[in-house]
Amino acid sequence: MSDAVLSTRTALVTGASSGIGWETARLLAGHGATVLVHARTTAEAEAAVARLVDAGARRDQLVELAADFSKLSEVAVLAGTVVKHYPALDLLVNNAAAMAPERCTLTDDGNEVSLQVNFLAAHLLAKLLRAPLSAAGDARIVNVSSSLHRTASMNWSDPHRVKKYSRVAAYAQSQLALTMATADMAPAGSGITAVSVNPGLCDTALLPLYGRTGAPAAEGAAAVVRLCMPDVQLTNGEYYDGGVIAQTAPAAQEERSVKRLAKLADQLVGQAT
Repeated sequence: MSDAVLSTRTALVTGASSGIGWETARLLAGHGATVLVHARTTAEAEAAVARLVDAGARRDQLVELAADFSKLSEVAVLAGTVVKHYPALDLLVNNAAAMAPERCTLTDDGNEVSLQVNFLAAHLLAKLLRAPLSAAGDARIVNVSSSLHRTASMNWSDPHRVKKYSRVAAYAQSQLALTMATADMAPAGSGITAVSVNPGLCDTALLPLYGRTGAPAAEGAAAVVRLCMPDVQLTNGEYYDGGVIAQTAPAAQEERSVKRLAKLADQLVGQAT
């Protein structure tokens, strides 16, 4: 049943083919939003939309979009499609995430794959979608992060960790980068508010990285969607856990590190823009 509180809003949810992303799309549609359902391939996006309709969403609320985030050119094409068809975008949920592989793996763009999929794609989307987000008037960017970001450090001299690789360290670094970059996604005067959120430990494809049992993905999605609701006040750049502002890794509070990350991210996505 829709309560229609988001009936005038359009939301892009990345990584919406399964897990927290799919549940987030379902909940947003339930609140009346038009949901742009992103998946890695067209077939996965179509399957996700079909399951959303089966779960009660209206077909005319859902738009399937495909882009493989391990290819920055596809991220740029996705952004171009959204800009063309949606001059105002109210919500961007950066949820897409990949588990770092056992061995260091670089994309064709030359970036460690989890750093690119989990952070650089979101960084690029926020830049390329700034016009429709600003046009919405009160847009929100919600970055789905992880408590693991607190265990991470940025390897500035070797951000792709080619010399000394650990899949947990690589994944945690990608989440730290996403959390650190959140405030920069909503520059002063843009009319955008950007926050990051820990959805909690959920039973998704990423669970093996944590090695424990997890809550249903719908619980994590509820934490994400709460921050999308217009009656919930948010503080730009903050990290939320359990609905309240929580402590981030110290690096996320260091202005010098945040600026250094912004410069690095721009360099790493440079060819795609």
